Amino acid sequence: LDQFITHVKSDPKAMPYKTSKEVLAGFNGILAKITPKLKTMFGVTPVTPFEIRQTEKFREATASAEYIQGTPDGKRPGIFYIPIPDPTKFNVTSGMESLFLHEAIPGHHYQISLQQENTKLPKFMRFGWFGAYGEGWAHYCETLGPEFGLYTDPYQKMGYLSDQMLRAVRLVVDTGIHTGTMNREEAIKYFLSNISYDEASATAEVERYMAMPGQALGYKIGSLKIRELRDKYTKELGSKFSLAKFHDEVLNQGCLPLDVLDRKMQNWSKKQ
Repeated sequence: LDQFITHVKSDPKAMPYKTSKEVLAGFNGILAKITPKLKTMFGVTPVTPFEIRQTEKFREATASAEYIQGTPDGKRPGIFYIPIPDPTKFNVTSGMESLFLHEAIPGHHYQISLQQENTKLPKFMRFGWFGAYGEGWAHYCETLGPEFGLYTDPYQKMGYLSDQMLRAVRLVVDTGIHTGTMNREEAIKYFLSNISYDEASATAEVERYMAMPGQALGYKIGSLKIRELRDKYTKELGSKFSLAKFHDEVLNQGCLPLDVLDRKMQNWSKKQ
């Protein structure tokens, strides 16, 4: 595995792009591919417009791919920013498809836009944030790739698996550091032996977990909870289960503590 990870970092087939426009076209291609399937998975979609943009040059060197929410009135779109300092070194095994599902559609853009647009909610809920729910939703969206017809390209599948491995490693590193059973250097070494990051990136990740205990754990806990609820009600409701209605119900009140989400979905299932 170590050898394969090293190989993929320098494999020319994993770096097919020449220009920034080609990278952006790649992401727009993912959006075009999933758009027909969105109608079967969501009954309610945001009014807020959506755009894919290259991160501005002045911050590109140190930026990560990110989603910046639009304004509640929809005048500013939700924007998925992607840094492309050197398009010829943009490696598709970084997980373009899983990244898009998480940061853009139906991940953060759907969840945050629907929450902000819902004027029936009090402001603390319209503009509030719980990491386990918000990041859990986005992480759950990565697992929808096969249903959207994605991850058929082996390099993109590798990117998805690499993203999943990152989340698994986080669970070990975060709990290891904060229970005192792993120090910083051991955490970095563990990180590098399981994920295809360079040392600077691995150090940045480990220091993030040191500074924000539990933040990275929330991704996985939330994702597992949403998947657990989906599996539970698919089984219990049988032919009465609608994936679109399930997703709409998960999203229609914005960020919730996971036990509140659990009760909400129980009440929903009784009405189906």
